[in-house]
Amino acid sequence: MTAATSITVRVPLTIRHRPGRKTVVTPMAGGVEPVTTRADPVLVKALARAFRYQRMLDQGRYASISEMAAAEQIERGYLGRLLRLTLLAPDIVEAVLDGTPPADLALPALLKPFAAVWGQQRAMWMIAAAAPKRPAATALALAPVPLERAPLPEPPAAVRP
Repeated sequence: MTAATSITVRVPLTIRHRPGRKTVVTPMAGGVEPVTTRADPVLVKALARAFRYQRMLDQGRYASISEMAAAEQIERGYLGRLLRLTLLAPDIVEAVLDGTPPADLALPALLKPFAAVWGQQRAMWMIAAAAPKRPAATALALAPVPLERAPLPEPPAAVRP
């Protein structure tokens, strides 16, 4: 018989408690910090489902919301509320996915009726319009330049009425 030997391996990590789950965070490796997200998993999952259901409708997999609700075994009203999430302004969706939404922006608030106009959505949830993510000098260089309409040349004499 051989004597039992044990090997101890120590891995420096921390466990962070997130809403609905625990996350393992490893230490910095090579001077690069690990990418962490504070995104609410409930909101992220609802947005993912909403865009998935919308894509299935767009592809013609289901003819109606009622048909989809029956096939997916969810309530038709809930499916309609989820599909409304596809009307959110892109910067609001990005804030949810980045984990930086306003404190009052939770799934129950998003499932209530809201304006389809993006400016009104931003005002409703106190979100400033997204600033361009490029440097100001580049933004000025790429800004549209108003074009003056040049007068059209006179048609040839043979074409004139």
